[in-house]
Amino acid sequence: MNDATRHDPGERPDLLPSLEAILLVADEPVPDVVLAQVLELPTGVVGTALERLAEQYTEQGRGFDLRQVAGGWRYYTRTEHAPVVEKFVRDGQEVRLTQAALETLAVVAYRQPVSRAQVSAVRGVNCDGVMRTLTLRGLIEESGADGETGAALFRTTGYFLERLGLAGLDQLPDLAPFLPEHIDDEQDTEHGHAET
Repeated sequence: MNDATRHDPGERPDLLPSLEAILLVADEPVPDVVLAQVLELPTGVVGTALERLAEQYTEQGRGFDLRQVAGGWRYYTRTEHAPVVEKFVRDGQEVRLTQAALETLAVVAYRQPVSRAQVSAVRGVNCDGVMRTLTLRGLIEESGADGETGAALFRTTGYFLERLGLAGLDQLPDLAPFLPEHIDDEQDTEHGHAET
């Protein structure tokens, strides 16, 4: 049995693969307790298994590692491979953005500076993964922190303007022509009823 499939006696044989599968789809650090609940195992058993996975990845010299950050566990690429990852991301910038990325980018462009939570509230879905992609592609960047919540704020970059052929944000098209016409009519009707 090799290191990748090694498990302790009494431990479920599918524990390590199950942890890997869950962590691969997670877009934020996952706490031990959440993983333990999902797998219906004691938190200590899951924590030990996660530490063993992290050690195995390091011993095997994998291009990624498993880190405990912000109260949970998450996969990261190793620092020594950053140049290759950056080249891949840069070279992939010619690839078209997904609909989700375009919508998220539009929210940032028109409402900047804006936090991830504010973007997610506008779109109605969690935008963390898309925000990371847009940051990696150089289209948005952090621009300080919100004074009340401390959340990171994001804005578009010079590269964003360059890709859109704009001299400045004031050249972004007005949103009014793209809004449905019936919204104003409905609001006028509602106000008319309220006044009578």
